[in-house]
Amino acid sequence: MIGNRITFRMADGVRVPGTWRHAFIRNFDYHLIDLFIYADGLIDCWGLVTLEEFEEKLRSGWVATELPEGAQASAFELARWKFAEPRTWLTPEILVAEIRDTIDQLNGRPDSTERCLTAVDAFLADRTEEKRAAAREAYLAVPVTQRHYALGDMDRKDWPLQVLVAGPGGTTDRRPDEEVTREAYDEALSYFEERAEWTAKARTRVPADGPATPVAPAIHLYESHPLKPSDDPGTKALRNEYPAPIEVDGTTYPTVAHAYWALSVADPALREAVAAADSTFSARNLAAGAARSEGWERSRTAVMARLLRAKFTQHPAPARVLLGTGDATIVYGDSDSAFWGDDRGRGRNWTGRLLELVRSELACPIPSRPS
Repeated sequence: MIGNRITFRMADGVRVPGTWRHAFIRNFDYHLIDLFIYADGLIDCWGLVTLEEFEEKLRSGWVATELPEGAQASAFELARWKFAEPRTWLTPEILVAEIRDTIDQLNGRPDSTERCLTAVDAFLADRTEEKRAAAREAYLAVPVTQRHYALGDMDRKDWPLQVLVAGPGGTTDRRPDEEVTREAYDEALSYFEERAEWTAKARTRVPADGPATPVAPAIHLYESHPLKPSDDPGTKALRNEYPAPIEVDGTTYPTVAHAYWALSVADPALREAVAAADSTFSARNLAAGAARSEGWERSRTAVMARLLRAKFTQHPAPARVLLGTGDATIVYGDSDSAFWGDDRGRGRNWTGRLLELVRSELACPIPSRPS
């Protein structure tokens, strides 16, 4: 299971996705390390190795799955200890099988659990002993440490799966000395039939307030600094530097950027100079070294939201451009700020997020409350 353990390495300028898990290396003592696994099949266990080389390290005991009583162990710069009554459920074979599954998951391929469930579906569609045998073989190919997660049902674990692939008269891993009764088998069949209904409903279920993901492709608003309005600006009209004067509290600003930087400074005289600057560059540079308004870091998102609302309510043409983006994610390029911009996927993209908020308000304005 990869979960949130996402990493990568660069190889010849290409980003290779990966993940990690814990393991013990035996180098005189035992050392707890992070074992990195990558989509191209390479594994970093104190050095990049192929899966075949990793298996050799397992066979030699350098990557350890047996933990002897009393052996010295350490976690780098964290702790040292001795093993007392150690228990481990990994064997070299299980660890390799789990890593093979991880490589499949990193590449978007079906892992052993998915292959097992596909074989089960094939059996349920054509209930022959040949198909059951294929499903049982696929089940046994799932690492034993992962089988109880196969159905995603922590109440029943994989019990219905064991019963189904065993069949009436067969035996299960959990109860190898007991034959599966017809009653237990029928219950397992019912479980899988109900599960198929749940799965079908889940695929078509739409959240009560609509889909969670956008339908339209994302829109990237790259940096631009036009000096005058255009008859057909396209999405450049959505940029804060676009010349669309806005009136806020009796003051008119040439752009949203002018207004933002002017309102950010504490000195009223400097605020007027920033508002009158001949370009957005000049406005920013004038404000950059000045003292900020009190509480600016806490209030700046609210200020920007107000400025964007002013722009798009006072200028119908840019508002139409914004509405025309549909429900697309708006990615705002800003080389100067990882707070306001996307910063190649690492920034907070607050301008893009606020544009989406204002877009939703324009699409369905909230009616005023009755007095």
